Amino acid sequence: MTSTLKQPGSTHARLWGARDIWCAVAGAVSLALAVGAATTVAVPVNSDLGLVGVLPYPFWAGVLLLNVTFVVALRGDATGPARRPVMLWLIVVLVLILFGTAAFVTDAPRGEVAFRHLGIADALSNSGGIDPNIDAYFNWPGFFALLATVLRATGVDPVSVALWAPVLNMGLWLTALSVLTRYLTKDPRRRWLVLWIFCLGNWQDQDYLSPQAFGFFLYLVVVVLLMGPLAAKAPAFRGFKRADLKAWWLARTPAEPLPGRRISALVVTLLLVAVICASHQLTPFLVLIAMTALTLSGRVWPSRLPLITGILLVLWLVYPASTYLSGHPPLADAGLQTAIAANVVDRTTGTAGHVLVVQVRIALTLILWALAAVGSIRDWRRRRLDIRVVLLAVTPLLLFPVQAYGGEMLIRVSLFALPFIAMQASSVLLPTKGSVRPSTRGALVLVPTCFLLAALTVTGRFGNAQYDVFADDEIAAVAAVDRLAPPGSAIISAAHPTPWRSQDYLAHRYRTIEDLCPSDLSAATCGPLIYRYAKHNSAGGYLLLMSSAESSLVVQGQTSQRNFEELENWLKIQDGVNLAFSNGDARVYRVAP
Repeated sequence: MTSTLKQPGSTHARLWGARDIWCAVAGAVSLALAVGAATTVAVPVNSDLGLVGVLPYPFWAGVLLLNVTFVVALRGDATGPARRPVMLWLIVVLVLILFGTAAFVTDAPRGEVAFRHLGIADALSNSGGIDPNIDAYFNWPGFFALLATVLRATGVDPVSVALWAPVLNMGLWLTALSVLTRYLTKDPRRRWLVLWIFCLGNWQDQDYLSPQAFGFFLYLVVVVLLMGPLAAKAPAFRGFKRADLKAWWLARTPAEPLPGRRISALVVTLLLVAVICASHQLTPFLVLIAMTALTLSGRVWPSRLPLITGILLVLWLVYPASTYLSGHPPLADAGLQTAIAANVVDRTTGTAGHVLVVQVRIALTLILWALAAVGSIRDWRRRRLDIRVVLLAVTPLLLFPVQAYGGEMLIRVSLFALPFIAMQASSVLLPTKGSVRPSTRGALVLVPTCFLLAALTVTGRFGNAQYDVFADDEIAAVAAVDRLAPPGSAIISAAHPTPWRSQDYLAHRYRTIEDLCPSDLSAATCGPLIYRYAKHNSAGGYLLLMSSAESSLVVQGQTSQRNFEELENWLKIQDGVNLAFSNGDARVYRVAP
């Protein structure tokens, strides 16, 4: 009887040992240090290094403490379900620190695009239909229709959704990745480390409120289905002769023995593919490449799945998206040289701080890929290399020379490869078998490596904070333009980093100075172009000049602060131009028609 009464207490002690309790407390301290430091950052950010140039040292102390705590927890005495709550808590803290920092700095979502996406969802809610002639977004409206439905059904504040979207999307991505890793390794420590490295290497900043973030989550879910209920067991490959290949192909067997589960997984996969095709331009091609690679390797049971996916993709391009593609041929800017120029050369210009941030992003990517390469060699020598992981890490590169994608193709490719790069990199950072604890020497290497990756990710991820973190005065100026401008007005901002178009997406003509004057932003050349564009608009125009948008032009090397001041001085003395609104970080000029 006495032993029975003691059993609950002993179970509680087993679930929460002294090490786990200390790790949980240390995680909370790390979060408090980082959040407290982030709240002291002044906006607008006055550093071309971004947030890394203004975050105080307690933030970095919190990041270091968190990585030390993670490694200590990773070396715990047991790694079963008893350890799961502590590891989950540390993952949550890491996500809040790395992906929620901007939300603690300001109440406005980062970047212009999040505001624009809210405006598209609002337009779909109020227009009553989808007009593909408006712009590219309305040729792939799936995500925006879902967003509009959710916002209307729940009544939540759209700005709050956009503000916390990076944290929410990372939660979805990590959930899918945690399921995926269960098909790739039986070592629980390695699974936790893969999630950790995935967070530490995610500098691409594609987790904001966007179709690509939604599409990437669905991509991971599709890969989970391909690795799980739709997987096939293939015998050892013996040769390239036709008879050998045929025998090898016919010898495949389904990994899932129940036909009902395979059929259900196949139906869900096709539905997800259809949603992806309707939501984003690029993601369906990456899904098709992944499916084809896994199928040809003999690791997917429905051998015609890539064909069906290709048909769905072509049907969407030929019919719903034909309006956009008729004026934008997919291969118009193809070629390796074009891709390198758009994705690398054009991005390594600007101020010294901005160039350093770009170099940090490149260095971080190369470090992770180098670790993954070494890990792949190590696994190959140990005869435990999973060809599926290698294929999913490498095949996204096939899209790099096909489309420059506005200079973002390399960013997207590195993101889609990251889960599998993290898997192979973990083979180096945790070179153990089964549930063997990492050695003290290994832990001493893992801690500085994780901290270095975290520092590089914060630098790369928030390196544009000078022009994508908006001050309250800038949000107020945009609200003033929305209030003052009659329908049909030409609203002209300095550059694209402008928190506009979240309302009245279709009511005005939105342009930027860098669009109107792509090659010369001098007062003599650019001033008359801007003035004529606003003056000849039937409803007149509003010139919106904000500190962040101006900084983007200076930081990226498109103009200087002096030249921009000369341009503004030339514009404000023209006939019919009057100052309509101003505050500490923005000015609004009205141009009479």
